[in-house]
Amino acid sequence: MRRILIFLSLFLCGGAQAQRLDPADFVFPVRGVAGLYSANFGELRPGHFHAGVDIKTDGVEGKELVAAADGYVSRVTVAPGGYGRAIYLTLRNGTTAVYGHLQRFRDDLEEHVRTERYRRRANTVDLHFGPGQWPVRQGELIGYAGNSGGSLGPHLHYELRDTPTQRLRNLVREGILRPQDDLPPRILRIHYIEVDTVGIDGVCAHTAPRSYAVVRTAEGRYRLTHDRPVETGRKGYFVVEATDRRNGVHNSFGLWRVTALLDGEPCFEYRQDGFTHDLARSSDAVSCYPLQLGSRNEVIRLARLEAAPECFYPILRERGLVRTAPGEVRRLGIEAEDDSGNVSLLEFDIRGREGGFRAVADSAAAVVRPDRESAVSLGFGLTARIPAGAVYETLYCRPEACEVPQLDSGVVVLSPAYRIFSFDTPLAHPIEVSVRAEVPHALQLRTLMAARDRKGRAIPVGGSYAAGRVTARTRSTDVLTVVADTLPPRITPLFKPGASLSGAVALRFRVADNFAGVARWTLLIDGRWVPADRFPMQGTLVHRFDTPPTHGSHRARLSVSDTAGNTAVWEGTFYR
Repeated sequence: MRRILIFLSLFLCGGAQAQRLDPADFVFPVRGVAGLYSANFGELRPGHFHAGVDIKTDGVEGKELVAAADGYVSRVTVAPGGYGRAIYLTLRNGTTAVYGHLQRFRDDLEEHVRTERYRRRANTVDLHFGPGQWPVRQGELIGYAGNSGGSLGPHLHYELRDTPTQRLRNLVREGILRPQDDLPPRILRIHYIEVDTVGIDGVCAHTAPRSYAVVRTAEGRYRLTHDRPVETGRKGYFVVEATDRRNGVHNSFGLWRVTALLDGEPCFEYRQDGFTHDLARSSDAVSCYPLQLGSRNEVIRLARLEAAPECFYPILRERGLVRTAPGEVRRLGIEAEDDSGNVSLLEFDIRGREGGFRAVADSAAAVVRPDRESAVSLGFGLTARIPAGAVYETLYCRPEACEVPQLDSGVVVLSPAYRIFSFDTPLAHPIEVSVRAEVPHALQLRTLMAARDRKGRAIPVGGSYAAGRVTARTRSTDVLTVVADTLPPRITPLFKPGASLSGAVALRFRVADNFAGVARWTLLIDGRWVPADRFPMQGTLVHRFDTPPTHGSHRARLSVSDTAGNTAVWEGTFYR
């Protein structure tokens, strides 16, 4: 049974290929661009692997997008976050192509989506279609590149998935896309961390990392800045910090493979051939998460955490741990390869030292294991249920009170603050947290929970109030406190009231919220509901005119509510 489970895990991650893709089956998905890229497949990002490739559209919106192969439009979405306007093509060759951050769909599809939005009175839609409704031929126009959803600039986010499993494919590694790239990865520094296992529960303990600078000696060849062996304990692992570049652009890219060789023999390998979406968050286990949070590069742990998916590691001896006896000298090599096949190598000696790291058990802490549910509390003020699979390794957990955060005006703090895990402890699944709070009746519908994010900012994590407690499900468990958001969103029209918009293609507003975040909005023109797209990265809300000008005055009414239930309303006129 274990062999079957390991095979399935490798299959879904990409360790075993169900179908070899033929590059001749696909055409480039964007017309009229230079063919440059801003991000590659599988990049390590806090909270997820990057699921596709980002193709530059030369800094502009509106570039034509075409079907990569014959198939049909199986899904379109319009949403303020994620991929924004996105189109999914189910292709005859067994794959699904995903196009994200569109400006608009082609005219007939755009008209269908517009009709559905009016029929449903819905600003966001997720529409699915069968094979006969929207067939496409290879090279046929399907839409236009844009900047919608969680996009920071005009580009196309492009994916290929196996249709039956929805496993994502590494398009460059498989030759579907061929960027110009003869530059090997840059190895920037390494870190060494000693480990120990505590008690009968096997709690994992780590030392603070010791860091070592690296210098390049030739193209693709690196050494440490000193010639002395790196002193190691009886058991530990290394972390490599690296990045990649491509010809013609200044963007950073992720690595395809990292291999550790101990005395010339491979002992660890991480490889990014593909994954299913349920494994996307495993990036936090592949990376050395505490170091990754403070780096713009990839910080890859050359060891597998206890509950990290095995499928990303085709070579794994003793989970990648390096053992050295006192005085023993060994040779360690680290190879880094990008998806275009360029390789860099760092080699250095390590030497075992006397003594070593011995962790001390924390008898007052709870033990949280990946394979079972746990519950922790702090008096009557805080309780938390931690589901099985939430943590990547067995940990001590000792909830504690901490300093209440400083929040913006309009946000009222209603409870003490608590810490369950520090902000640099990654969680694969959210935990259920309940905090006791004395909440005045007038604020109960405005109440939610706040936490500290990885940048040290207070962020909303949702929740609801009942019977003197606020309960929320969250992966952010540092500096948790109950708050009430009392301020409505802010609406600013990007036109002068009464102005003529006869030459304009859209009605535009700037929309912002102080804390809880925008949840919903309704735009009426002359009392009639009309769709409006929200662009959170730009802070705007836009209705594209879809009726001919009447050369008269019109009245608009926009209401915007945040997740705490505060609502703002703007009313005004324009001429068109």
